[in-house]
Amino acid sequence: MKERVVLITGASRGIGAATARAFAGAGYRVAAGYHTSQQQVHQLAAEFPGQIVPFQADVSSREEVQALFEQVEQRLGPVEILVCNAGIAHQELFTQITPQQWQQVLDVNLSSAFHCCQMALPSMIRRRWGRIITVSSMWGQVGASCEVAYSAAKAGLIGLTRALAKEEGPSGITVNCVAPGVIETDMMQGFSDEDKEVLAQETAVGSLGTPMQVAQAILFLASEQADYITGQVLGINGGMVM
Repeated sequence: MKERVVLITGASRGIGAATARAFAGAGYRVAAGYHTSQQQVHQLAAEFPGQIVPFQADVSSREEVQALFEQVEQRLGPVEILVCNAGIAHQELFTQITPQQWQQVLDVNLSSAFHCCQMALPSMIRRRWGRIITVSSMWGQVGASCEVAYSAAKAGLIGLTRALAKEEGPSGITVNCVAPGVIETDMMQGFSDEDKEVLAQETAVGSLGTPMQVAQAILFLASEQADYITGQVLGINGGMVM
C-alpha cells in the first residue's frame, strides 16, 4: 500500500538519503530526519517536491524526538513506517575512548532508536499495523577492532530489534534489521582506492555495496510482501560476513 508515511532518521546522506529516494520513488510520503546537514537534505527534498519533507532534530534527545513526531504528524500524518538509520562512527583504541565519547556513540546509534520506537508505537498499535526497520552493521554482528563503542551500539540495535519484534508481533507490527557491510558512503572518504580494493576482495562477490542496495532491502521489509518477516537481521555485505 502506497501513500503511507515513513520517517527516516539520518536521511540527509548515504544510506538514509538513498532510502528516502527509494520510498519517495515508490509513492510513500517521506519525513526526512536530519540533524545538521541542512543543505544536503533540502537538495534531496528538491528531487521529490512535496514527496520528501525535511524535519530537523537531534534524535539522541528525547525532547527533540517527541517534537519531531508531533511535527511529522501535523504535516504528513502519523508515522506508519519507521527507519532508524541515524548513526555515527568512532574509531579509537578501546583504552583511549573517553566516557563522553562512549556515551555519544550509544546515544546516537542506539538510544535514538529507543526514543523513536517509543514515539512511533502508540499510533501503530492503535492501527494494528506498522513497520520498524533498524540499521545496524556487520560490526554489530561480529565486532570490529578499534570500533568497540560502535560495535556495541550496533549490536544493541540487533537485540532491540529481536526483542521488540516478539513484543509487538501480536499488534500487527513487524520489526526487522538490516546489517550493511562496507558501503560506498561518506564514511569511506578516508580510504584510498587501494584500501577499497582490498575490502572488495574480502567479499564473496568481489565488490563494495551501494547505498541503494541497502535502501531496496529496507523498502522491501516495509512492504506488504514482507508481512511474515519479523525479528530478522538481513546482512547486506556481499558475503563478507555469513
